[in-house]
Amino acid sequence: MEGIKHRRVEVNGIKMQIAEKGHGPVVLFLHGFPEFWYSWRHQIVALSSLGYHAVAPDLRGYGDTEAPSSMSSYTGFHIVGDLVALIDSLGVDQVFLVAHDWGATIGWYLCMFRPDRIKAYVCLSVPFPRRDPNVKTVDAMRAVYGDDYYVCRAQEPGEIEAEIAEVGTEYFLKNMLTTRKTGPPMFPKGGGFFPDMPHTLPPWLPQHDLAYYVSKFEKTGFTGGNWELTAPWSGGKIKVPVKFITGELDMVYTSVNMKKYIHDGGFKEDVPNLEEVIVLKGVAHFSNQETPEEINKHIYHFIKKFQCH
Repeated sequence: MEGIKHRRVEVNGIKMQIAEKGHGPVVLFLHGFPEFWYSWRHQIVALSSLGYHAVAPDLRGYGDTEAPSSMSSYTGFHIVGDLVALIDSLGVDQVFLVAHDWGATIGWYLCMFRPDRIKAYVCLSVPFPRRDPNVKTVDAMRAVYGDDYYVCRAQEPGEIEAEIAEVGTEYFLKNMLTTRKTGPPMFPKGGGFFPDMPHTLPPWLPQHDLAYYVSKFEKTGFTGGNWELTAPWSGGKIKVPVKFITGELDMVYTSVNMKKYIHDGGFKEDVPNLEEVIVLKGVAHFSNQETPEEINKHIYHFIKKFQCH
């Protein structure tokens, strides 16, 4: 991690922590849950060595970025607003965007609300979340997956946090990061989290990396989109060029109807400039950490096509 610099930037009424390295066109990396900038450590080093300015913020509520206490301060608009202000602070008009997991959802919002700021988007794991104007997102998830689906379990303030506290931060993070269970993530009440956690850590997640995750989440905790607010964008298309990458064992990719949406035309309909879909063999959800060299190559080969645009 040598040479990665850290600083805090004033954005949208909060102080945002960013990790950055390199000079050149900006590549903005958005992390998912339960993560922070560190999940992009391999990409920051690789892309900065290839002539890019790699920037990975801790999103609002995560890591060393400020976490407003009000739950109403975490809408997609707040987080996209943070990122637009961050792009402004970097002194550039446009960035290349790379995002994963919940960060990927924010990435889709950023591309939809401000396509003028994004040259191209490399999206990991979570395809475009098509909005049904008749059903709230969480209600739709509950209808398909049931009450034990992890998003549904996180709706009651304090409930899932209490269960995490029972097993401990290290257990929860190890459980989340190392699972290879396919299908939608389910957290039955009182039934633990993923039952398939390995006894030993995988090679891509050494103990010192896990310990760093634990140190940050012990500080911030795990509490942190409002469906009604996105109504004006129902039926909207994503116009920026996109490359989508997932793992064949990814819990999102293997969820109900997801492969059909990705491969049978729905995804391309919503994202007309979807140029490529990559499915990595034998890879699970945290692909940017599990197979960093492969992900780095995919990012570089895609974004360099738009270098002069």
